[in-house]
Amino acid sequence: MNFVIIEDEELAAKRLEGMIHAFDPGSKVLARLESVEGAVEWFRNNHEPDLIFLDIHLEDGLSFSIFERVTVKAPIIFTTAFDEYAIKAFKLKSIDYLLKPITQTDLNTAILKYRDWNTGNAPVIDVNALYDILSRKQKTFRNRFSFQVGQKIRTIPVEEAAYFYSLESMTMMVCRDKSEYPLDFSLDQLANELDPALFFRINRQFLVSMGCIAHIHVYPKSRLKLELNPAAEQEVFVSIDKAVRFREWLNS
Repeated sequence: MNFVIIEDEELAAKRLEGMIHAFDPGSKVLARLESVEGAVEWFRNNHEPDLIFLDIHLEDGLSFSIFERVTVKAPIIFTTAFDEYAIKAFKLKSIDYLLKPITQTDLNTAILKYRDWNTGNAPVIDVNALYDILSRKQKTFRNRFSFQVGQKIRTIPVEEAAYFYSLESMTMMVCRDKSEYPLDFSLDQLANELDPALFFRINRQFLVSMGCIAHIHVYPKSRLKLELNPAAEQEVFVSIDKAVRFREWLNS
C-alpha cells in the first residue's frame, strides 16, 4: 500500500506514519504534506497513492479545498480533532473518519475497511457509520475544575480560566484573578476537553482563552507575540505552524 499523509502537525504526522507501518510494515509513505497549497502542487505532479490520510484543518485552510482545485480519485481516511465536518467528509471518497487522538485499533479497522472497499467487498460510504454520526449527541465540553485546598474542595468554572501552561512535567491553570492551580491534565487532554471556540492551543506550552489576550504584536515573517492578562512570566508566541488557524480562530 502506497499512502500520503496530509497533516500540518509534524509530530502527529510522524506518529500516524509509525502506526500505519506497525499495522502494515510493507506500506510506503510517498509524501508527508503540510498544507493545501503543498498538497495541490504534489497531486498535480505525482501519481496518486493507494490511500490518503487527510487532516481537515491545515495551516492554510480546510483540506476540502484541495479537491476543488485538483482531481483526486484515491480514497481518503480523514483525521481530525473535530467531528462537525463528518458529513462533508463522507460526501467525498471517504473510507473512514478518525477522531484524534487516533488509536491503533481504530486505525487498523480503517485500513481493513479500505482493503474491503478496494476489493469491491464494501461500499465507499459506511452507511452505519454515517447514521451514527447523524444521530450522535452534540459534544459537550468541560465546564469546571475541582481542587482541594487544605481540608476544603473548591470548584472553579472554566469561564474563570485565563490560560493554561506547561511547566516542566506540570500543567498550571492561571485564573483571571491571577490565582494559579496545578492540574492533573496535559495540555493535549485539555485541548480535547475545552470548547475550541473559547480556547486555542497556540504552542506546545500554552493554551489560551479568547478573553485573556490583551494585545497581539506582529513580528517579521508573520510571527505573533501575545500579551496575556494576567501577564505570563515568559514571552508568549504563537507557533508559526498555528498562526493561520489562530487568525481564523480570532475571526470565528
